[in-house]
Amino acid sequence: MSRNPKHVSTLTTVLVTLLIVLMIAATGLIIWLCIAMVQPGQPQVNTPTQNIELLTPSTAATTEPTQEPTTEPPPVPEHVVSTATVAAMGDLVMHMPVVNTCVSGGGYDFTPVFKYLKDTVSLYDYAVINLETSLGGPDIPYSGFPLFNSPDAIVDGARDAGFHMLMTANNHSGDTRADGIVRTLEVVREKGMAAVGSQLEGEKKYAMVNVNGIQLGMLCYTYATGETSDGRPRLNGNAALTQAGLINYFVESNLSAFYTDVEAQIQAMREEGAEAIILFIHWGVEYQMQENATQQAMAQKLCDLGVDAIIGSHPHVVEPVALIESTVDPSHKAVCIYSLGNAVSNQRTGISSLFPPGYTEDGALFAVTFEKYSDGKVYLVGADVVPTWVNMHQNNGPKEYNILPLVDSQREQWQSLFNLTDANLAAAEKSYDRTLSIVGEGLEVCKAYLEQAKADREQYYYDLAWNPEKLQPQETAPATAETTGETLSAAA
Repeated sequence: MSRNPKHVSTLTTVLVTLLIVLMIAATGLIIWLCIAMVQPGQPQVNTPTQNIELLTPSTAATTEPTQEPTTEPPPVPEHVVSTATVAAMGDLVMHMPVVNTCVSGGGYDFTPVFKYLKDTVSLYDYAVINLETSLGGPDIPYSGFPLFNSPDAIVDGARDAGFHMLMTANNHSGDTRADGIVRTLEVVREKGMAAVGSQLEGEKKYAMVNVNGIQLGMLCYTYATGETSDGRPRLNGNAALTQAGLINYFVESNLSAFYTDVEAQIQAMREEGAEAIILFIHWGVEYQMQENATQQAMAQKLCDLGVDAIIGSHPHVVEPVALIESTVDPSHKAVCIYSLGNAVSNQRTGISSLFPPGYTEDGALFAVTFEKYSDGKVYLVGADVVPTWVNMHQNNGPKEYNILPLVDSQREQWQSLFNLTDANLAAAEKSYDRTLSIVGEGLEVCKAYLEQAKADREQYYYDLAWNPEKLQPQETAPATAETTGETLSAAA
């Protein structure tokens, strides 16, 4: 019996239809499952390449270790604990015209010479001036050039003006011989002032001065025109003194002996606690406004020996300021003024053809400043000059010689401060310009170096306290003005 073709066709159609329905159902199921796996509103996060733990404030507080509060104070850089400024002025040349204007009753009063200085000098911690005369006493007639003998009252005038010390080593110190040197020293001390440059037998050749807690060693020497084999100098061309050891001196023909003596005195001062060294020296050539080669060589050697400040006198005119670098220790430098000029004299314009016009009326008040840090080290940090001028006048009164401190910031008040006529004021302004033309350039070099050295030092101390890792192991403190381990590095 044969099959019915119509029945076979119907069965096939049913099977195909059923298969299609199953496929559609399966597809729908797959789509539903996919949709169910991706929930709307939830951000998809890419899997990080590292495990990152995100901490909320609450979880962070529980996971970080608890730190105990520190009780140590923050580091404090080394800092300045004391400052000492020393000022020096040049020659008190006691010509008789100056002395005669100071006659007062039955004695002498030198107040007019100094009356305008006190306010300025008192600004400094310590002040020194050169006594270019001897005090041989009233039993010997008072006299000026060439052999000076002056009234004791000149010391009162200097003391009352604010000076603390007199330089007593110069070419006129022996004008009343050895007895005059001794008497001068005794009078100075009796009147409450210190002296440097001369001493009694057996005394030290130097002075130790404590200024605001800073120990300063001071030396003073004068040139001599000759010496005997037993160490008695000839001063100002006179016969040799009858006694050795009264005055500190050098002769240019034997500078090696001078350097040996200075070195020994510096060592003694250091052993006694000196933290800086100032050396006053009477040298050079009269009326020369530039130092000579001998002065330069001597200044270099004194710097090499560790002197911090070299302060010259004798030429009766101002000479330049210089910054000198040691050839032994390049980190050590000294400031030097080759000549302070006259503090007061009668070396006026027109009196002698030897005097360069005006310049012998000029002087310089030279100041050096030292600072001590909390680590005990002392540094030279400043140098400055105040020009001075001697106003000889008779303005509706007795004749006077007045030393005028020409402070630039007071320039508008000079005329009223010093009772100047218009002509006096013009002369003062010319004097100021003359002195600045000589000292200005070198002074600026000194100031720039000292300011930079201080800035470097302050940075070093800051890094030492806060950033020690910045400092190399071999690095030491920046350049200073001192050279010992304890104090890293002051003729008429």
